[in-house]
Amino acid sequence: MVASAFLPELWTEILIPVCAVVGIVFSLFQWFIVSRVRVSADQGASSSSGGANNGKNGYGDYLIEEEEGVNDQSVVAKCAEIQTAISEGATSFLFTEYRYVGVFMVIFAAIIFVFLGSVEGFSTENKPCTYDDTKTCKPALATAAFSTIAFILGAVTSVLSGFLGMKIATYANARTTLEARKGVGKAFIVAFRSGAVMGFLLAASGLLVLYITINVFKIYYGEDWEGLFEAITGYGLGGSSMALFGRVGGGIYTKAADVGADLVGKIERNIPEDDPRNPAVIADNVGDNVGDIAGMGSDLFGSYAEASCAALVVASISSFGINHDFTAMCYPLLISSMGILVCLITTLFATDFFEIKAVKEIEPALKNQLIISTVIMTVGIAIVSYVGLPSSFTIFNFGAQKVVKNWQLFLCVCVGLWAGLIIGFVTEYYTSNAYSPVQDVADSCRTGAATNVIFGLALGYKSVIIPIFAIAVSIFVSFSFAAMYGVAVAALGMLSTIATGLAIDAYGPISDNAGGIAEMAGMSHRIRERTDALDAAGNTTAAIGKGFAIGSAALVSLALFGAFVSRAGVHTVDVLTPKVIIGLLVGAMLPYWFSAMTMKSVGSAALKMVEEVRRQFNTIPGLMEGTAKPDYATCVKISTDASIKEMIPPGCLVMLTPLIVGFFFGVETLSGVLAGSLVSGVQIAISASNTGGAWDNAKKYIEAGVSEHAKSLGPKGSEPHKAAVIGDTIGDPLKDTSGPSLNILIKLMAVESLVFAPFFATHGGILFKYL
Repeated sequence: MVASAFLPELWTEILIPVCAVVGIVFSLFQWFIVSRVRVSADQGASSSSGGANNGKNGYGDYLIEEEEGVNDQSVVAKCAEIQTAISEGATSFLFTEYRYVGVFMVIFAAIIFVFLGSVEGFSTENKPCTYDDTKTCKPALATAAFSTIAFILGAVTSVLSGFLGMKIATYANARTTLEARKGVGKAFIVAFRSGAVMGFLLAASGLLVLYITINVFKIYYGEDWEGLFEAITGYGLGGSSMALFGRVGGGIYTKAADVGADLVGKIERNIPEDDPRNPAVIADNVGDNVGDIAGMGSDLFGSYAEASCAALVVASISSFGINHDFTAMCYPLLISSMGILVCLITTLFATDFFEIKAVKEIEPALKNQLIISTVIMTVGIAIVSYVGLPSSFTIFNFGAQKVVKNWQLFLCVCVGLWAGLIIGFVTEYYTSNAYSPVQDVADSCRTGAATNVIFGLALGYKSVIIPIFAIAVSIFVSFSFAAMYGVAVAALGMLSTIATGLAIDAYGPISDNAGGIAEMAGMSHRIRERTDALDAAGNTTAAIGKGFAIGSAALVSLALFGAFVSRAGVHTVDVLTPKVIIGLLVGAMLPYWFSAMTMKSVGSAALKMVEEVRRQFNTIPGLMEGTAKPDYATCVKISTDASIKEMIPPGCLVMLTPLIVGFFFGVETLSGVLAGSLVSGVQIAISASNTGGAWDNAKKYIEAGVSEHAKSLGPKGSEPHKAAVIGDTIGDPLKDTSGPSLNILIKLMAVESLVFAPFFATHGGILFKYL
C-alpha cells in the first residue's frame, strides 16, 4: 500500500476554500482603496470650503493644476463623463456578445449530453471501470449529465471573470488619470491595485468554483473517482470556449477602432492619439477593456481550468485516485491555493513596501513582481509538495503505472514556473524599447514603412527561439519525471502566479485608458506625459502576459493531449501511418486558417471604421476646429456589429474541427490534428504577439524622444514616425487578435477532444470503417 500525504484530508478541505476566500477578500480590499479616489465633483468639498479634503479629490495632496490655474472640479466632471461613456460602451458590447454566446452555450451543452450519453445507448446501468474492470463505475449517461453541468459552470465563471474584469478596469481608468495630477507614483498604485482586484478575484473564484464542483459531484460519484474527474473536464471546456469568443470578438472590436482611429487621425489628419475630435476615440478606449481585459481574463481563467482538469484526470487513474488519497488528488488545487497567498505577499511590494517616485522606476517595479512571485512560489511549491504528496507514488503513463517521488513532482512544477519567467523576460527583451531589437525596428523607419515591416517580422520570428527551447526543456524534464501528469503540473506551475500576472496585464489597458481620458479631458501635457509613461510600461508587461499565456497553453495542450490519448485508448501515435500524417498536416494548417479569418475580420471592420471617421471629418462643420462634437456612437456601433458578426466563423472552425475529425476519421487522425495545431500554433502565436508589440513600442520610442537617437527620428508627424504608425497599425491585429487567440485554439481543441474521447472511441472513424 502506498503511503498517504502528510497533510490530513480535513485540513485540505479547509485550506483550499480558505485560500480562495482570502484571495476574494484581498481583491475587495484593493477595490475599496481604489474607490476612495473620487470622480464626481459633488462628492468632495470645494476648494473654498476648507477642511481636510480641501477640494483635492478626497486627499490633501498637492495637485499640478494649482500652479497651472486649471479648475479642479471641471476636470473631475469631464473625466467622470468620459469614464461613464467608456463603461457604458463596454457594458453594452459585452451584453450583446453574451447574448450570442449564451445561445451557443445552450446548443453545445445539448451536444455534450447527447454525444456522451449515446456512448452506451443512454443506459442507466453501472459499468465496469475502464482501468480496473474488477470495480463498477457510474454509467456514461451520468458522465454526460455531469460533464454538461461542469461545462455550463466553466462557461459562466469565464464570462463572469471577463465581465468583472472589464467593470473594474472602467471603474479605475479615470481614477488613475486624476491621481496622475499628484504624481506618477500615485497613479501607478491606483492602476496596479485595480489590476490586482481583477487578478485575485479571477484566480480565487476559479479555484473556489472548481473545488465546490468537485465536492458536489463527489456526493453522487462516491468511490468512482475516475468518472468524477472525467466529468470535471467539462469545466475546462466551458472556460475556454467562452474565452475564445471573448478574445476573438473583443480583439476584432478593439483593433477595428484602433486601426480606424490611427489611420485617419494620426496619419491623414495629423492629430494626437486620443484627441476628442477623433470620432473613433471612444470606441478605441472601449476596445481596450473588452479585448485586453475581458478577453484576457477569460483566456487565463481557461488556461487555469484546463491545466487543473488535465492533472486531475491523469491523477484519478493513478495511485492518488486508486487509493482515494484526497489530499494528493488535490495537489493541483493546493498549488493554486499557495499561489494566491504568494501573490498577495508579492503585491504588497508594489503597493506598500516600496514607493514609485520617478518614471524610470515603473517598469522595474512591474518586472520585480514577476521575480519576487517566482522566488517565493518556489519555496511555496516545496512546502506543498512535502505536505500534500506521499514520499513515493505511481502516476498513470500510457497503460502502465510509473513510480514517482514527491521531489520529482516538485521539480516538474518548478521547471514550469521558471520557464514562464524566462519566456516573460525574453518577451520583454524583444518588445521593450529599452533594448536594441525594438530600437533597430525604430531606426528602420528612416527609410519608410516597408523596412519597418521587414525588421518587425524578422524580430518576431527570431523571438520564438528561446521560448520554444524553454518549453521544450520543461516538457522533457516534467515528462521524464512524471509522464503527462508532470507536464500538467508544469503548466500549473507557470500559471501558479496567475494573480500577479493578471494584475500586471490588466494594469496596461487601465493606464492606456487613463492617458486617453487625460487627452480628451484637456488636461495638462505634464499629466499626459505621466500617463504615457505608465502606458509604455504597460505595453511591455502586456506582451509579457501574452508570453505567459502562450507558454502555458503549450504545456496545457500537451497535457490534455496525453489525457485524450489515454482516455481514447490510443497506446501509440505513429506519425508514419497515413491516418496520423494527414491529421498532422491539417492540424498544422489550422492556425494559419484561423489567423487568416481573424486578420481579415479586423481589416474588414477597420475599413468600415476608416470610412466612417473620414465621413465625419469631411461632413461635420467645425469638427477639426474643435467647435463641433463627433458622433462617437456610430463608431461604437460599427465596432460592435463587426465584431459580433466576425467572431462566429473562427469560433465555429475551432469548435467543429475536433467533432468532425473525431467522428468521421477517428481518434488516430484527431491525435495528429491536435499535435499539428500545437506545434505550429505556438510558433505563430509567439511570433505574432512579439512582432506587434515591437512595432507598437518602436512607435512609442519615437514619440517619447527620450534619447538622442529617438529625437533624430521624431518628432510626431515626421516621416519616420508615420512609418512607425503604419507598422503599429499592421501589428495591432497580430498582437491583440490573432496571436492571443491562437493559444486558445490549441487548448480548446485539446480539451474538447478529451471531453468527447469516449464518444470518438466508440463511434468515431466511420469513414475508415466503410472504406
